[in-house]
Amino acid sequence: MDFSLLIKAAIMGVVEGLTEFLPISSTGHLILAGSLLGFDDDKAKVFDIAIQTGAILAVILVYWQKIRDTVVALPTQKQAQQFALNVLIAFVPAVLLGLLFGKAIKAHLFTPVVVASTFIIGGFIILWAEKRQANAATAPRIQDVDDMDWKDALKVGLVQCLAMVPGTSRSGATIIGGMLLGLSRKAATDFSFYLAIPTLIGAGAYSLYKERALLSMADLPMFGVGLLFSFISAWLCVRWLLRFISTHNFNGFAWYRIVFGIVVLATAWTGAVQWTA
Repeated sequence: MDFSLLIKAAIMGVVEGLTEFLPISSTGHLILAGSLLGFDDDKAKVFDIAIQTGAILAVILVYWQKIRDTVVALPTQKQAQQFALNVLIAFVPAVLLGLLFGKAIKAHLFTPVVVASTFIIGGFIILWAEKRQANAATAPRIQDVDDMDWKDALKVGLVQCLAMVPGTSRSGATIIGGMLLGLSRKAATDFSFYLAIPTLIGAGAYSLYKERALLSMADLPMFGVGLLFSFISAWLCVRWLLRFISTHNFNGFAWYRIVFGIVVLATAWTGAVQWTA
């Protein structure tokens, strides 16, 4: 195995882990990082999706108590059954739309310019959502994920589908969308993390199965390194984010998206950086 390829896999794993659960788009950052590293062929695209599993393992570890309690209580407690049903309901729209439009979206929208544009648009939406919640006369309708009903879950699931456009951010769409739908910042963030578990595991498994002809046993070290670094960086990031949102809003991430998007567009248009599709 080429040592330089393992270095690239480690870098991409860190990028995935640090950006997957922040409202700044992991897919967008992976596209940009892959473009800079020359790590953007068909196999690399499968790798980008597969290493999300490492980030998800970090979420499972952080939320293990809630997940375990829910599984144990499923046969007897209505609240646990409702919570599991909500996650399932929110998961379904992304599955259906992904199967219908995923191939076309990857063929036409997975470019640095599209990513940069959606970075900027998403940043302004975050600023608007935060201002709207700060100016609200009453507290958010839903303070905890256990207060959600199936209609709330379905709405968040539909909003998650916007993240099929690279640069939008799955976590950004579900967290900010949840806030606009009446969830508190903490409830929206928690539900986004729980929803990520079936969504990203499903996407990774489907991608590996569909593109299995591209892969061989020789690719195991590359995937193993990516998964390991994705897990470690995601675990650190999720723990930090949960502390951060208790005292901060998402405006900083919004401005990061806007500035970063402008930089990418400027370097693309001037030719300062040769971004590849």
